[in-house]
Amino acid sequence: MSFFLSLLLAGISVGSIYALVALGLNLTFLTTRTLNFGHGSIMMICAIVIAYFASLGYAVPLLLIGSLALAVFLGLCVERIARPALRGGGSMGWVVSTLGFGILLQGIAAREFGSQAVAFPAIIFSAADFFIVGGVFVAYQYLVVLVVSIMLILIIELFLRRTRWGHAVRAVSLDAELGVVNGLPVKLIITMSFVCSALLAAVAGILVAQVGGTVDPAFGFNLVLFGFVAAVIGGMGSSVGALVGGLIVGILSKMVAGYVSSAAEHAVAFALLMLMLAIRPQGIFVQPEVNKA
Repeated sequence: MSFFLSLLLAGISVGSIYALVALGLNLTFLTTRTLNFGHGSIMMICAIVIAYFASLGYAVPLLLIGSLALAVFLGLCVERIARPALRGGGSMGWVVSTLGFGILLQGIAAREFGSQAVAFPAIIFSAADFFIVGGVFVAYQYLVVLVVSIMLILIIELFLRRTRWGHAVRAVSLDAELGVVNGLPVKLIITMSFVCSALLAAVAGILVAQVGGTVDPAFGFNLVLFGFVAAVIGGMGSSVGALVGGLIVGILSKMVAGYVSSAAEHAVAFALLMLMLAIRPQGIFVQPEVNKA
């Protein structure tokens, strides 16, 4: 029983990380109907900057503020670079552009900080801080990730449903051209969605690096793939779906790793992706679109 509980808690912890990544992907998907595959590299660069300069003795609180400011700048950069591709090459052009931007950030990080893993400083809790549930040791770091994920999802849901800007974002997600006709600042909304997505990437990168203890230039790539699977399962564009999808992927992958083989842990996520695309391609929390002739 304790083994099952340990796998369940580990799955919830990892799943909340996937949910954070999926949440960032959802924000840009809402306004552009495409995916930002540079998301993982923004996670990486924001975390590695903190790790590197903390090792030189800089104050961590100032580095956190600087990392968030860097995320805003990178969000603006990726949106400005990718927007012409969306106009000229469609969604595929946008995907390729954001992927290229992510590879560029990885190259810059490898050149400036080295290709080896850098130790990440303890910000809130260290790996030695834990509590016991049912005889299982659970690190406070995992609890922080889960709480932050739920809080951010609640904030975004309230923003989308209770504010005028949130209603404008939802309107753009349904029909951007009609939004332009009705006077909505569509370009500004798209830009802000990329900025908010980059901020979520920075938060996710900092929390994941805190749990793992290290960060390197390849950090974030696998997380984006699992976050994408979580977003598809929950429903692209759904904040609640991001959380549920992340938990499903995290728990099932850890259960398979514990009871079958750790080599199958990654395979189960993509098996879930193919199953969901075959049964309910729009995801759990998104209703299928109806096109009227």
